Amino acid sequence: MAEKILYTNFPEKYNNFIFDLDGTIYRGESLIPHADEVINHLKSIGKKIVFVSNKTTGTVKDYYLLLKNWGLNIEQREIINATLVAKNYLVKNYNSAKFFAVGEESFIKEIEESGLKLSTDPKEIKIVLVTLDRTLDYRKLETAAQALENGAKFFAANIDDTCPVDNGEVLDAGSVISALEKRTHRRLELHFGKPSEFMFNEIKSRLDFNSGNTLLIGDRLETDIAMGNKFGVDTALVSTGVKNFVNGSNGYLPTYQLNSVADLIKSKI
Repeated sequence: MAEKILYTNFPEKYNNFIFDLDGTIYRGESLIPHADEVINHLKSIGKKIVFVSNKTTGTVKDYYLLLKNWGLNIEQREIINATLVAKNYLVKNYNSAKFFAVGEESFIKEIEESGLKLSTDPKEIKIVLVTLDRTLDYRKLETAAQALENGAKFFAANIDDTCPVDNGEVLDAGSVISALEKRTHRRLELHFGKPSEFMFNEIKSRLDFNSGNTLLIGDRLETDIAMGNKFGVDTALVSTGVKNFVNGSNGYLPTYQLNSVADLIKSKI
């Protein structure tokens, strides 16, 4: 059972803070109230911070500029997204391979810049990549499905079912993965976002990592909290992002439940 927090001195208890972005630090186009104060206070007292996002509709630099514009005192190297992790794996293992992506232009461009080549011909596609795509249409689904039927690798940048936006949630990669699995009778082979080992290894490379002094804060049970549970890290679930359905969470439980990130330094706000 998660501890419902009235007050805990989180900065005294933890040295490393891993923050989800969308739904935790901001939602849609709006900063979560006091998120800037939380981050700036933690940085001012020497805490190590990493921001981790499964969202692929912008680059790491895009997210850095967004957060800086909101007044967060951060560095670009403190941000990791699923595109970055996917690129690192693909460059190492599938350099110059032809791929097709159910994804948006920013994601596709970054994968191309890593050396892979975009194709829309199911007969020559070697890798199908799935991520958030707000331009999704039937043609893209069928191209991906036919490539998978022809033996292409089935990878995803992330597995989130939905993405939080200002007025609710929109379909994300998980919904597309489910549709393709049913259409092709293929199973997803790898994904690179939370809660994968690929993502967690990238996080550890940015921190002086010790599981006992690290707290992961996010809004989603099946990615944020699941990753903490999987790798032995304490977690805090915030209620500012997606709706969570505990009965469908495969038993993932947070260490703490917070209203928002503001609860991390409540006595300072």
